[in-house]
Order: sequence, then C-alpha cells, then structure tokens
Amino acid sequence: MAAPPSASILVGPVPFKDVVGDDDDNGAAPPDEYDDIVSALPTSTTIGLRHYHGAWVSEWRVRGVISAQRRFVPRPGDMLLGSPPKCGTTWLKALSFAVMARDAYPPAGAGHPLRRLNPHDCVPFMDELFSAGQQAKLDALPSPRLMNTHMHHSLLPASVADNPACKIVYVCREPKDMVVSMWHFLRGAWRFTFAELFEWACEGKTPNGPVWEHILGYWRASRAAPERVMFLRYEEMLADPIGHVRELARFLGRPFSAADEAAGLPASVVELCSFEALRGVSARSVGSCSGSRVEFSHQSYFRKGAVGDWTNHMTADMARRFDAIVEDKLRGSGLAFN
Repeated sequence: MAAPPSASILVGPVPFKDVVGDDDDNGAAPPDEYDDIVSALPTSTTIGLRHYHGAWVSEWRVRGVISAQRRFVPRPGDMLLGSPPKCGTTWLKALSFAVMARDAYPPAGAGHPLRRLNPHDCVPFMDELFSAGQQAKLDALPSPRLMNTHMHHSLLPASVADNPACKIVYVCREPKDMVVSMWHFLRGAWRFTFAELFEWACEGKTPNGPVWEHILGYWRASRAAPERVMFLRYEEMLADPIGHVRELARFLGRPFSAADEAAGLPASVVELCSFEALRGVSARSVGSCSGSRVEFSHQSYFRKGAVGDWTNHMTADMARRFDAIVEDKLRGSGLAFN
C-alpha cells in the first residue's frame, strides 16, 4: 500500500492503521515511572486486575490510564467513543467511522476501509497506546480524531471530560449479556470457569468494573451535558439501527442531508457495518487488533452479538442475583435494565 499523504493535508478521521502502518512499538516502551503507584494498589482475580480510584483495571493498563490523565493533549473536535468491554465497542467504532468519514469514503464504495480492515484498525484504542508508550501515534492522525476508551468516566483525563470542544459517545449493554460475552472473549487467554467470572462480576471485579459504576459515570455525564455526551444502549441500537445512525450523525456534527437521505446513505452505513459484514472482513484479516500484552485475533471480536444469550449460561438464581445487585446499584439514577 502506498504511504498515506501527510496528516497536515488530510481531514480526519482516517484509518489509524493506514497512518501508522504495522509498526507495533515504534521504539516506544511502556511507562515505568508509575510502577510504585501500581504496585501499591490492591489486586484481585487471576487475570491481573488492580483497584485504581474505584475501578478494577488490568495491571498493565493502569500505567496507561495514569499516563493519559497526565499527558493526553486533546484537540478541538476530538471524538471519544466509550464503553465497558464487550458491550458493542466494535460496532460503535465502525458506525462512527463510517458516519464521520463518509465524504472521503462513501459507505457503498468497494474501496471503503471497513471492507478490508477491522474497526479496531480504523479507530485507535487510546488506553492501549498510552499503556504501551505509543501515544505519540495519536499525533499522526489528522483532525478531527476519532478514538476509543474503556476507562470509567471518572478516570478520563480532565482535559477530555471537562472539555466542551471534545465529544463522547458511550454505549452500554444489558450487564448479564456483557458477562457472558466477556467470558467467551477472555477464556481464550486465561483458564477459569463461567461460575468464577460470574462471582467476580457480582463483586464488581471484572476488567474495567464494576460495570454499574462504569455505566453510571457516563449516564450522569450525559444527563448533565447531553450536548457533549451521548448515551446509547446496544439493544436499542439493534432494534432501530438506521434511526440510531441518524442520531449519531447529528451528535457527531455530520447530520445526513436531504440528498443523503434520498441516496439511502443511513441504510448504506448500517449495511456496511452489519455484524455479518464486519465479521467477514475480520475472518479474512491476518493478525490481532489489541495491542495489549495479551493478543486477541481479529475474529475473536465477533461471536454472536445477540440479545439474551445470558439465558444459555446463567441459571434463574444467578440471573436474579445479578439483576438485584445491578438494580440496587442503579437505584435513583433513572436508569434500569429490567
């Protein structure tokens, strides 16, 4: 592939991988100046979590969170996509990229980046770049930049969370389905039973947990500043994807015109970003798209994407127990899942 033009003459977003290439380290090293802070944090479970400011974060990623808090320099127009793990992150990346970049890359075009790249190759994971000491790669992206994170809202750099020039789009999922999806995803790297992960989830000790605190942080931010934080629910997006793409486009500052509607662009975005289409691209892709110390294949990001799969893994008693915990934690917030 030919080298991309200079970022100074590009208009974002553009595929992250096309800008930075396949170079995994670029001479960078994970930040070690926070080792004393990290080593003093409480630990939990066999998957190496540390308790940092109310959140359970993978040990290697805590360093990235601290580094991002202290070093991330936003630009006007930056867009940040947030989510708990296994809650629609990949789909939100694809939809947001397709909407924002549709002038340069028409959704129905045969050469669209999402027809050859995993969405994680198009939209960089801010947490992981800072964790790996590769945050300089973000500087190579033209504005407006599109990035994503699994950080709790309370852990976001103040330069983003309190910045009226940056917008955040957040997606969450029914928590029981999240637990099931997380188990299928993580068991490829670690050995533990579903019952073990379920107990950790009840205690809030899953990656980037507790999930209820993760959801509440962005929910409250969206209620306080709806013009800056958009709150989405995966199940509602599945029920009306075209309607939500229209809402997403408006929020991102790229509303569909009457001509766009007449040309069927919202439906073209949904078709381009369908589960089947994205999974097909990933099945043909080579390599991984995590960048973390534990690599996950492109295909591992696509399993079912279904609603209600928890019924195939949880007993009725388990479901009632978890629902009661989540309901109690969300009480009074105006948000519910049952």
